[in-house]
Amino acid sequence: MDINCIHFSFVLEVFCIANNKGNQLLINEQIKAREVLVIGPNGEQVGIKSIEDARTLASYAALDLVLMNPNGNPPVCKVMDYNKYRYEKNKKEKEALKKQRANQQELKEYRLSPVIDVGDFETKLKNASKYLVKGDKVKLTIRFKGRQMAHTELGREVLEKFADRCKEFAEVQDTPKLDGRVMSMLLVPKKEK
Repeated sequence: MDINCIHFSFVLEVFCIANNKGNQLLINEQIKAREVLVIGPNGEQVGIKSIEDARTLASYAALDLVLMNPNGNPPVCKVMDYNKYRYEKNKKEKEALKKQRANQQELKEYRLSPVIDVGDFETKLKNASKYLVKGDKVKLTIRFKGRQMAHTELGREVLEKFADRCKEFAEVQDTPKLDGRVMSMLLVPKKEK
C-alpha cells in the first residue's frame, strides 16, 4: 500500500469523524469496525457479523446500517431507515422544546392603587391582556398607604374588577390576599380545550 494512499485514508477517516456532528450517527460506509453486533429492523438480535455481511443484510432490507453504540465490544449497529429515525428524533426534540417553553411562562407584575383613575386602569388592563393572550402570567398588586389600610375592600374591588374584565382570556389562580400592606392576585391564561 502506498504511503499517500494510507495518508488519504487517514485524512478521509478524520474528515468523517469531524463531519459527524454530535446528533448524527455513522451509517453504512462510514462505519469502520471489522465486526459488529447487528440488531434487526424489528429489534431482534441478529448476532455478531462482519461489517460486509451487516451492510449486505441492510441493503437486502432496503434500509441503512446505523452505528448505535461505537464503544461497545463489539460495536452495536442497527438496521433501520436512518432518515425516518432522524425525522422522528427531531420531531421529539421540537415537542420537548415546545413543552419546555410552555413551562417557562413569564410573570408580569402590575401595580394598581385602591383609588386608581379610569384611564390608568384601562391602560394597565390593555397591556396586561396582551401578555395574557400571549401566554404569560400576570400578577396584580396593590400597596396600601396610611389610612387606606382601613379600607382594604376598595383594593379587593379593584382587583376583582380587573379579573372580571379579563375573564374571557384569563382565569384567577390566586384570589386576592392581603400580606402586610400589599394585596396581590395572580391571573393565568385560560387553557385551550
